Amino acid sequence: MNVYDFDGTIYNGDSTIDFWLFSLRRHPSVILKFPSQVTAAILHKTGKITTVQMKERFLSFVSNIPDITAETELFCRKKMHKIKEWYLEQKHSDDLIISASPEFLVAPFCKNLGNISIIATKADPLTGIISGKNCKGDEKVERFRSKYGNAAIDEFYSDSLADLPLAQTAKKSFIVSKNKIKRWET
Repeated sequence: MNVYDFDGTIYNGDSTIDFWLFSLRRHPSVILKFPSQVTAAILHKTGKITTVQMKERFLSFVSNIPDITAETELFCRKKMHKIKEWYLEQKHSDDLIISASPEFLVAPFCKNLGNISIIATKADPLTGIISGKNCKGDEKVERFRSKYGNAAIDEFYSDSLADLPLAQTAKKSFIVSKNKIKRWET
């Protein structure tokens, strides 16, 4: 099985920020959450709130979207062009996407890629409230082992050094920078 990070790895950009901008254009009331989002970013930078708390405040904008399922599906259709060509050329049906982004946002992409499996941060699509931990770093390894036991990861791809714990469990790991892929010596 090959495992891929999503944002910056196979998706060109940050899907959560892209979805916020997409939603802001379609639902201007999303801007009402902006002061709270900025405050959360500052509090997180200064260590006063956790990453999960900051992400929840940022994701709270989803409460201003009338039909979040339809919105995420439309967003996915409009942004499928941001899936990197190198991934499309090598994808397999047993690939796994593992991401810190909200599952409700990444899942439509996985479905459109041929029902690729997904592990991601569990966030309520109506409120942005996260259940459990942010799916990043060691948590990616925990979630992978919880779902797949001791299954082998043949190849792992990520753009983030925070994914080192998962990279160390793979037979081969690759670091992705834009469209350049090089072997990750872990």
